[in-house]
Amino acid sequence: MQAQLVPERGQIAPGGDVQVALEEVIHAGWHTFWINPGDAGLPTEIRWTLPPGWKASAVRWPFPERLPYGPLMTYGYRDKVWLLTEIAAPANASPGETVTLRAHVNWLACQEVCIPESADLEVTLQVSELPAPPLETVEGEFMAAWAKLPAPLPWPARFHGGQLIDLFIESPALSGARLKQSVFFPLAEGWIDGMASQQVMSVADGLLLQLRPGKKANDLPELSGVLVLTASDDAVQAFDVTARGDAPSASNAPAKGDGLDVALALAFALLGGLALNFMPCVLPILAMKALAFSSRAADRKGARREGLAYATGAVASIVALGLAIILLRIGGKALGWGFQLQEPAVVLAFALLMFAVGLNLSGVLVLPRGLSGGGALAGQAGAAGAFFTGVLAVAVAAPCTAPFMAAALGFALTQRTAIALAIFVALGIGFALPFAAVACAPPLLRVIPKPGAWMQYFRQALAFPMYGTALWLLWVLGREAGVNAIILGLAGMISLALAAWSWMSARNAAAHQRSIGMTIATAALAVTVSTLYFVRAPESAPRNPSKGIGGLSGEAYSEARLAGLRALNRAVFINATAAWCITCLLNEKTTLSRESVRDAFVKNDITYLVADWTNRDAEISALLSAYDRAGVPLYLYYPPAASGPVVLPQLLTQGTVLSLIEAQPHPHVDEQTLP
Repeated sequence: MQAQLVPERGQIAPGGDVQVALEEVIHAGWHTFWINPGDAGLPTEIRWTLPPGWKASAVRWPFPERLPYGPLMTYGYRDKVWLLTEIAAPANASPGETVTLRAHVNWLACQEVCIPESADLEVTLQVSELPAPPLETVEGEFMAAWAKLPAPLPWPARFHGGQLIDLFIESPALSGARLKQSVFFPLAEGWIDGMASQQVMSVADGLLLQLRPGKKANDLPELSGVLVLTASDDAVQAFDVTARGDAPSASNAPAKGDGLDVALALAFALLGGLALNFMPCVLPILAMKALAFSSRAADRKGARREGLAYATGAVASIVALGLAIILLRIGGKALGWGFQLQEPAVVLAFALLMFAVGLNLSGVLVLPRGLSGGGALAGQAGAAGAFFTGVLAVAVAAPCTAPFMAAALGFALTQRTAIALAIFVALGIGFALPFAAVACAPPLLRVIPKPGAWMQYFRQALAFPMYGTALWLLWVLGREAGVNAIILGLAGMISLALAAWSWMSARNAAAHQRSIGMTIATAALAVTVSTLYFVRAPESAPRNPSKGIGGLSGEAYSEARLAGLRALNRAVFINATAAWCITCLLNEKTTLSRESVRDAFVKNDITYLVADWTNRDAEISALLSAYDRAGVPLYLYYPPAASGPVVLPQLLTQGTVLSLIEAQPHPHVDEQTLP
């Protein structure tokens, strides 16, 4: 690093002051450190030697940038930085005299290694009754340096400690702002975990940042640091923040438009779990469970035991899925409901599981009682089988988002872990409640048809929805990882069918034939498992600039495109969707593909943006978080000249969309004026 002192001007009045910058010109690939260097490093130190009566202020630090290095997060500067100090002359300074200001500077420059360096610098000033204006050669540099200094925060700031630190900036202006990025830099090391992602969300009264506590975060009386906000046009503004403790947590900062509290969120989760039973992805599994209950209709005690086992499996699975989402979000991952289906290997695993269930229901694959828990895959009797069916029902329900669920889960992911888990428990109870009620209520058991020959035909018929589900999951796999992934999935299914046929054929064969059959089955099963390892999403999946869904002509969502359209007061409809989201596909088929809806979009010059969350996308995750949604679907409609969007229901109808459009004026916008 090269260092020098640069004065704002060469003259100073008696009793006056002048800005002096320590200019650090840092070699490419190297960096120096902020006042809080983070997990490692040392800040630059300036030791002034001044004439008697002269004074130097504390260094004024421009906002830094995050500089991760392995498992450590540091804060500092690259390329070039100016550290400003105000030098004040005494009132009795003699006009005409020349003074020399000396400074000993220590700094640490780091790349792959860190090198401590130092320099003795000096600058000369002349005392003058009428000092000259700032030097033109450095005036622009000083203006740029001042622009990077944090300004006093004009709004109240509070924080609440716990498993996460909730930093709340009370500002309605920030609540509606479209920010590209928000980063908080703590003033002291150890207050927050620098490597953890900082979750940012707009709430009713301002901006809420969720930070992972550091090792020294216990009993903080206040939280001080610098908040750097980057707007959608890349304009940057930094603020000095001093937040007092005992502020409301995220549970007391309701999401815009939802206004939920904990009790209402629990009720919504319970209702959402109930509604989830009627989503198309879950119905085949529920039919399997009904088949099992039918065989237990005369055994009330056994039916009750299986109903409770099913409920236990369902609730435990939803809570485990919720806990995984919470922990991964605390670790910095922007995830939501259905996140596991953004991994091609998980999608293929589900497809193979559905195919195996279909083979089981068809009678091609029959597992021994000790291995299957009493016919678990076929939904037959037995507590272990009932528990597995509950787990399986949750697995296939993950792509669905029922009414009430979005608000409840979006609220849950802004809460402390205990509250969030309680909401997931309520969701699981709602999901398991119908079958648990049937199993524990003798009058309801009488409604179930009596066992008979029909059960065998019904069980075999249920195989075909399983095969259809496997086919749909292969289509999702192709959307995520390309056509080759579909071929790989089909190969896995063929090898799985071969393993099932070889194993079934060898069960009653002679000893040597059994050995051959088992060897073939084992090898085929190994091939099936290996497909999970080889399936991969492409390294980069560029967004298609032209994208239509349901017959609507549209384009891929981006925050920059939305900002450009809104700057022109253009009406915009955003569809946040995913190929694995059944609710999304249902809405697109039944509503957005209607000719009347397409005509309304064309007639009213509405731009249709598709936020496709099939694969992970940080920008779309930020959009969902901004409206406190844990997953898709999310539908937003921006009327012309409106300050914010209207959030539509999760289940769309033609009437809902058309009435919303017709209620707003839509002046024609010339497409040639759009960016």
